[in-house]
Amino acid sequence: MKKFKNLVIGGIQTKVFNLILITVILLTAAFSIVSIHHGNMLSRLSAQSSAQQQAATDEIIEQVMQSVLDTSMTQSVQLESYIADELFHSLGIRVQMLGEYAGKLFKEPEMYARMAVRAPDPAQNGLVTAQLILADGVNAEDEALSDRLGLIANMSDMMVSLFGASDQTNSCFIALPDGAFLVVDDRSAAKFEPDGSAASYDPRTRPWYLQAVKKGGLIFTDVETDAFTGDIGIVSAMPVYKGGELMAVVGSDLFLTSMQNAIQNSENYGSFLCVVNNYGHVVFSPKSEGSLRVEQGKNAQDLCASENGELARLVSDAAKGLTGLRLISIDGAPHYAIGAPIGTLGWSLISLCDAESAAQPSVMLHESYQTIQNEVAQEYQQHTAHSKNTVIVLLVTAALLMLAGALILGKRIVKPLNTITRRIAELSEGNLEFKMEDAYRTGDEVEELAECFASLSHKTVQYVEKVKTVTAEKERIGAELSLATDIQAAMLPHIFPAFPDRAEFDIFASMDPAKEVGGDFYDYFLVDDDHLCMVIADVSGKGVPAALFMMASKIILQSCAMLGSSAAQILTKTNEALCSNNEAQMFVTVWLGILELSTGKLKCANAGHEYPAIAHAGGSFELFHDRHGFVIGGLEEARYREYELQLEPGSRLFVYTDGVPEATSAEKELFGTERMLKALNQNPAASPQTLLANVRKAVDGFVKDAEQFDDLTMLCLEYRGPGKKDA
Repeated sequence: MKKFKNLVIGGIQTKVFNLILITVILLTAAFSIVSIHHGNMLSRLSAQSSAQQQAATDEIIEQVMQSVLDTSMTQSVQLESYIADELFHSLGIRVQMLGEYAGKLFKEPEMYARMAVRAPDPAQNGLVTAQLILADGVNAEDEALSDRLGLIANMSDMMVSLFGASDQTNSCFIALPDGAFLVVDDRSAAKFEPDGSAASYDPRTRPWYLQAVKKGGLIFTDVETDAFTGDIGIVSAMPVYKGGELMAVVGSDLFLTSMQNAIQNSENYGSFLCVVNNYGHVVFSPKSEGSLRVEQGKNAQDLCASENGELARLVSDAAKGLTGLRLISIDGAPHYAIGAPIGTLGWSLISLCDAESAAQPSVMLHESYQTIQNEVAQEYQQHTAHSKNTVIVLLVTAALLMLAGALILGKRIVKPLNTITRRIAELSEGNLEFKMEDAYRTGDEVEELAECFASLSHKTVQYVEKVKTVTAEKERIGAELSLATDIQAAMLPHIFPAFPDRAEFDIFASMDPAKEVGGDFYDYFLVDDDHLCMVIADVSGKGVPAALFMMASKIILQSCAMLGSSAAQILTKTNEALCSNNEAQMFVTVWLGILELSTGKLKCANAGHEYPAIAHAGGSFELFHDRHGFVIGGLEEARYREYELQLEPGSRLFVYTDGVPEATSAEKELFGTERMLKALNQNPAASPQTLLANVRKAVDGFVKDAEQFDDLTMLCLEYRGPGKKDA
C-alpha cells in the first residue's frame, strides 16, 4: 500500500472507490436504457387500456355498491333486530323470575314473614320504591287481603333489583285478583291526580292482566300507553296459580320511546327502518304517508295482506327469519329492502333504501373517475416531456454524489478498524473489559467484530446477572404456586360446622396436597332440602396439571348433581363432558353418594375409587366392597351403576383417597386399610372431625419423617336421623 496525502492507494478505501465507480457507470447505462423503453411502452399502454379500465371500473363499481349495500343493510338490520329481541327476551326472563318467586310465596306462605306495604308518596318521587295501589271498593283492612299483601311484599327487593336491570324498564309489579296492585318504579308522583287525590287504577281491567289470565302463561302485549305516565311501552305478564286457582299476575313493562325516536330518526339519504308487529301493523316508522305510515286501531293495515304482493311476502318472510336483500316497489318507487325477525314478540324489523338514492354514489363515482382519467392523461403527457430532461440531470448528479460518497464511505470503514486496534492494544490486567463505543456502530462486519470482543470480555458480568434473574424467577414461581394453593383451598368447602342449622347430620373433611397444589378434592352440598350430595375424587398425576383437571372435574360434577340426576347419571354425564376434550389423557377416580336426609337412604356410585368404610350405630368401621365402575375421563362410552345403603341414626360413613392407605414410611411400607380401620375404631362413635384427626395422627405416626408422596384427602359423615338434635 502507498499513501498519497490522506488517501491510501491499494488499501480498502481505494478498493471501495473503484467498486462504486464501476457500479455507477453500469447502473447509469442500464437505467437510461430501461427508462427510455418503459417510457415508450407506458405511452402506448396508457392509451390502449383507458377504455378497458373505464368499462371494468363501471362494472366493478356496480358490483361493489351492490355488495356494500347488501352487507351494510344486512349487518344493520341483524344488529338492530338482535338488540331489540334481546331487550324483549330479557323482559320475559325478568317476568318469569317474578312468577317463580311469587309461586314459591303462595305455595309455602307459612315460610315467609309478612312485610309492610305503603301507598305512593309524592315526596319519594325519583326514588325506586314499592307502592301499593288499590282498585275502587277494595278494603285494605280485610284480614285475608292484608295477609296476602304482607306476603307479596316479600317481592319488593327482587322487583327493585329487576327494575334497575335495564334503563328501559318502566316498572315491575304484581296484581292480585282482589284488585290490589304492588308496583315498583321511581314515579310516585304520577300516581296522583292534579288535585292531589290518589289516581284510580284497577289492574284487573288492563289488557296485560286479561291476556295473561286468558292464555294461562307468559304474554307480551301490543304497544300500549302507560296508565300513569302516558308514555308508550310494551308489557310482559304471566299468571301465578296454586292448585289451579289464580293467585296473582306478575309483570314488567318497557318504555319504547327510545325505539320510537330511533326509528323516526332513521331516515337518512333515502334509507330508513320500520317495525311491524305480529299482526302485520306498522308500529314504528318515520313515514307519515304511504303504505308504511303508522296507523292506530282499526285503521291499521295488515301488510301481510297488502295488495302489494312483494311487500306482503317481505313482511311475512321477515317474521320467520332474515330475508336477504330484495328489490321491491314501495308506493310506486323501487326500494332495496331486507327484513329480520324480533323473535320474542313475533315482530319484524324492515330496513329499506330508495334504489335511486342507493345508485347515486355509483353515478358520482363514475363521473369523478372520468374526470380524473382526463386530467391524468393530460398531466402524464406534460410530465413525460419534462421527465426526460430531469432524468439526465438526476443521473449526472447521482453519479457525482456516489463517487464522493465512495471516498467518504471508504474512510469511514477504515477509521473504526484503526480505533479497535488501538483499544485492544490499550487493554491491561487492570482493565480487561473491551466496551462498545459509538465509533464501532457501523452496522456491518466491523460492528460484529467489536461486539465479539465486547461479548467475550463481558461474559462474567452477564453470568452474574443471569444468576440474579434466575433467582428472582424462582421466587416469582413460588409466590404464584402459593397463590394457587390458596385458590384451590378456597374452592373446597372449608367452613365448619358446614350446615349448623341442619340437625340431621354432621360432616367434616380435609385435604392435604403432596405438592403446592394437588389433584384430590372433596365436595358436599345440598341438592335440595332433603338430599345431601357428597363427592370425593382423586385425579391422576400431581401438581398444577392435576389441580387444573381437578377444578374442572369438581365444577362439572357439581353442575350435573344440581340438575337432580341420580348418582350413576351424574358420573355418566361428568365422564362424557371430560372425555369430549381430554387431550391430556388425564382421568379421575370418584366416589359419589346422595343421602336422603328424611329416610337415611344413601344412593352411591363408584368410578374406580377406594372402598368406603361404614360404621353402623354401636358398631365398628368396616370396608364396604362396592362394585367399581371405570375411571372418569378414561372411556367416553363408560356407564356407571348405582347401589343403595341404609343409614340408621348414629351411622357413620368414611371415604378417602388412596393417599391414606398408600402413605409410605421411610422403610417403603404402606400404611394400608387395616391400620386405617384400626385408627377409626379407636373411637368409632366420635364426631367426624375427631375421626379424621385420629386417622391423620395414625398416618403421621406411621410415616414419621418420610416425604408425603400423594395427596391425603378424607371425608366423614355422621347421620343422626330426621329431626335429631346435636347432643
